[in-house]
Amino acid sequence: MDINNLIKEQIEKSIQTKQAILANKGLMDQIARAAEVTTNAYRNGKKTLLAGNGGSAADAQHIAGEFVSKFYFDRPGIPSVAITTDTSILTAIGNDYGFERLFARQVEAQGNTGDVFIGISTSGNSANILRALEVCREKGIFTICLTGESGGKMKDACDICIKVPSSETPRIQESHIMIGHIICCIVEENMFGNLKK
Repeated sequence: MDINNLIKEQIEKSIQTKQAILANKGLMDQIARAAEVTTNAYRNGKKTLLAGNGGSAADAQHIAGEFVSKFYFDRPGIPSVAITTDTSILTAIGNDYGFERLFARQVEAQGNTGDVFIGISTSGNSANILRALEVCREKGIFTICLTGESGGKMKDACDICIKVPSSETPRIQESHIMIGHIICCIVEENMFGNLKK
């Protein structure tokens, strides 16, 4: 195995996926729309809830951290909760209701009309996110999903489905965090651009 060629190939594949996003106006418009909806929710005193499994759980936590702390510059914290992180809640729900209810139960408890739920799944078929999307619909919570190119079942179950044009999990995940960063950047600028130094 030629390590240098492997490294080059992985970087090139990542670049190609991002170039495909850049060339897709419809996809760019969806990202802009997701940022607009999220900004409006924050301006109305609402919050974001984020969920995913595995690497996507880490992405949910990462994006929530960018909202609550800061992205590019110092400004007031923005309310965002990754519902993937509290081990007592996760194990209680998993034990009492099953893994598929992991996020739905938390949305029932913590979500309010006007909030935004961001569900992250490379396949678009994560059962626990699909269940959470059902609860969001019942509660009037706007839903944004980040998936791979097929969109899976989630593409028909959410308000905005941002489908990364790839079927490779690493490429999808790399693009998901880029898209999350872009949304954070736009929201921060919309909300607090006047505070930049």
